Amino acid sequence: MDISTIRALFPSLNASVYGKPFVYLDNAATYQRPQTVLDCWREMNIDFNANIHRAVHHHAVEATSRYEAARERVRSFINAETPEEIIFTSGATASINLVAFSFGEKFIKAGDEIIVSEAEHHSNLVPWQLLCERKGAVLKPLRIENSGHILVEELQKTISQKTKIIAISQISNVLGLINPVKEIIAVSHKKGIPVLIDGAQGVVHGKVDVRDLDCDFYVFSGHKIFAATGTGVLYGKKKWLDVMPPFLSGGEMIETVKFSGSTFASSPTKFEAGTQNISSVPTLVPALDFADSMFEDGDVKAEQRAITEYLLEMFHKEQRLTLYGVPDSPEEKIPLFSFSVEGAHHEDIALILDKMGFAVRSGQMCAEPLMDRMGVTGMVRCSFAPYNTLEEAEKFAKALNKAIEMLI
Repeated sequence: MDISTIRALFPSLNASVYGKPFVYLDNAATYQRPQTVLDCWREMNIDFNANIHRAVHHHAVEATSRYEAARERVRSFINAETPEEIIFTSGATASINLVAFSFGEKFIKAGDEIIVSEAEHHSNLVPWQLLCERKGAVLKPLRIENSGHILVEELQKTISQKTKIIAISQISNVLGLINPVKEIIAVSHKKGIPVLIDGAQGVVHGKVDVRDLDCDFYVFSGHKIFAATGTGVLYGKKKWLDVMPPFLSGGEMIETVKFSGSTFASSPTKFEAGTQNISSVPTLVPALDFADSMFEDGDVKAEQRAITEYLLEMFHKEQRLTLYGVPDSPEEKIPLFSFSVEGAHHEDIALILDKMGFAVRSGQMCAEPLMDRMGVTGMVRCSFAPYNTLEEAEKFAKALNKAIEMLI
């Protein structure tokens, strides 16, 4: 498909703001949704609104079938071994919290160490922080270079005999650099240390194979890969899920319940207490189908590469801009750019761009420690999706220049 055909599948892209065409460049926060996803969402709410895994009537059976079909679709999408390794949550944040609690309850004790990088989203930092507070463990930061790179040599220095788990983003939501997660996993496994990969940004920018990565846990959010909000995935190796205690308790995650005590179901049911997001989880099927088609589309890949190279050149030439997440080559960066403007506040830049029709993110991007590391109070971020065009990138560059001239 050419880009115009792809854009036609997204009704929201036809919007205008302040009388100007809407250019959506906040995709790292959430993606817009194609019509196939919207249709599935509507169908589930109207035609098959029933609770799952319980009743035997037609709607309940159909809703259960659609929900479990989504589990199988996710399994095939990331190449997990079995559907039982796929747990549905409300998002990547919930998935990480689940692991931090359940893995932590089973395996973490006072004095143990957990490693996260300086570039992590709060969702892959605070849950581990809370675990350390509960257990008397220690959270150790993995240092990054000024360019934003994570060095495997730094990890080797940071690991100790007390390290029990390492949690690293596949791609930082601020820096946009593709981290060497496969190397990190290999180094960690040589020491017998499990690894969680936060794939919230990674899963939408290229095929993920959890068995090839050999990660122990992998998490992502559906709304960042074309699906409905409130959908999240936790992949976990069966050997871990089998021994981890439940995170939440209640209906459907049980095997037997008596006043003398309860026993629990096996994974994934053990980790899916209560009524699940029955209308939204099935949207993962058309969403991942669409994502797969984008991965295989040569025109889309070429357009994304052209956007990345064009903006990297702009940031390199423009002395008033500081780019955070500077790649050694364009191949190691997704089309996501966080920057600051000397003499201008990040929010002022974003507000002026908004008035010109460009939706970007400003602030700390849920990564305050990274802001401290880079010596800023906030940044501006533009992030591109397969439905964005090189023409939009060029218009953004002109609009940004105009905004800077207005402020300084």
